[in-house]
Amino acid sequence: MKATILNTRLLQQVTELCQQRGVRLTSQRQQVLELIWQQKGSATAYELLDKLKQTEPQAKPPTVYRALEFLLEQGFIHRVESTNSFVSCCFFDEHDCHGQHKHFSHLLICDQCGDVTELQDETLIKRLTKNINAHGFKLTNHVIETHGVCKSCQ
Repeated sequence: MKATILNTRLLQQVTELCQQRGVRLTSQRQQVLELIWQQKGSATAYELLDKLKQTEPQAKPPTVYRALEFLLEQGFIHRVESTNSFVSCCFFDEHDCHGQHKHFSHLLICDQCGDVTELQDETLIKRLTKNINAHGFKLTNHVIETHGVCKSCQ
């Protein structure tokens, strides 16, 4: 019951953000996002496709990839590069004055159960921002991935 209420609130936030940004949250994009929310850890595109086919048998890989691209662009999900999978973003409502998604992500990835935890550490963010600015670097994406074993699996 709690997950349903939480997902309803999240979906309302996502819908409002899409309206504010002038982008369209199609039913397929919404379904892919909800499938990601249902995952304990991250999910690959093909795992999402298999689940999507349960309600949309005609779904093909491009359907999922287009939805994932949109969700990434809007900052609603993260790509876990090391496992080529996707996880929901816990801080998707953080944007700069141009509407660009702008937070740093630090993902803790359990190599045993696949659970992914997203962290926000203001001290780390300030340090990274200082280093980026000192080198005149233009940031396009920032995710730190840390692999290990979660407390539950230890």
